[in-house]
Amino acid sequence: MPESIVSDAELERKAGLVFEINRRAAERNAVVLKHNYMEPVLFYAVDGYAGDSLELSRRAAQADADIIIFCGVNFMAQTAKILNPAKKVLIPSNKAGCSLADDITVQDVLMLKEKFPGLPVVTYINSTAEVKAVSDVCCTSGNVLKVVGWARDTFKTRSLIFVPDKYMAGNIARENNMEVYVCPKDFKTDGKVNYKNKPTIITWDARCYVHEQYTLGDVEAIRKNYPGAIVLAHPECRPEVVNAADISGSTSKMAEYVRKNGKDKRIALLTECSMADNLCAVFPECANNIVRMCNLRCKHMGMITLDQLLDSLMADIYEVKIDETIRKKAEVAVRRMIEIN
Repeated sequence: MPESIVSDAELERKAGLVFEINRRAAERNAVVLKHNYMEPVLFYAVDGYAGDSLELSRRAAQADADIIIFCGVNFMAQTAKILNPAKKVLIPSNKAGCSLADDITVQDVLMLKEKFPGLPVVTYINSTAEVKAVSDVCCTSGNVLKVVGWARDTFKTRSLIFVPDKYMAGNIARENNMEVYVCPKDFKTDGKVNYKNKPTIITWDARCYVHEQYTLGDVEAIRKNYPGAIVLAHPECRPEVVNAADISGSTSKMAEYVRKNGKDKRIALLTECSMADNLCAVFPECANNIVRMCNLRCKHMGMITLDQLLDSLMADIYEVKIDETIRKKAEVAVRRMIEIN
């Protein structure tokens, strides 16, 4: 890499950190799970497993290591503990939150269930253990359509509650020819929600602060500046953005598309921008064809660094703990998600 981008001193320091992380992880029989939005060096050079929320949930459930260290955000580490309670689960920063998970509470979900009785609750993985515990099933961006279909079939209803992401709810509704109702946070419904007669998704006024920043103007700029480019949009983007894109899917779906097509096609990714950096590292033969929109970074994902990962390995910080009653209830919804997929 050119010295003007990363100095030799910085490369040497990061290489030393990676070496020490990998050595200590092996010594302690620890497995490192790395979300696709991690910084490139951590994503590419640290031993362990990388993927989206669904893939890492599977890895967490199957892990036989003594320690699981989750390089992601809090709800992901909680999910690992939900699925593998006998293991010690660590997250290198306890401040790595999520705008979606932070924007809905147990009380909100219980009120939705009271307002719309009989409807199954499908909860996006970007939620706390407490919210998962009062849900019927969880989903990720990778399997949301399958899960929604399962919920409608299993509970014999054309309508359902989907929380917390209103943009993903809109994208699901478009795919399934359903209505969308965003319930106001004061729960003062206007009486026009005809969910018993019209297939409707009842959702919540929450969204990912990163993905909501992508606009139709971004898609139009890509079309203008990169004629013929394929636009991939994450399902957390606004419905009009997803509708204007060529393909919508999880980060794992994006990575697979780049792997198969990146040598021959120009590809633009509408998601957290570390994703493009990481794909350039994993698929260097595709790097020149990846349109890197590098101005949208997740401040929460960015809190996990190599230094913090090493500190976590050395001092068991921060350990994830969940009340067992809550964990057991949440596990039902999360296990259903994995089994459906």
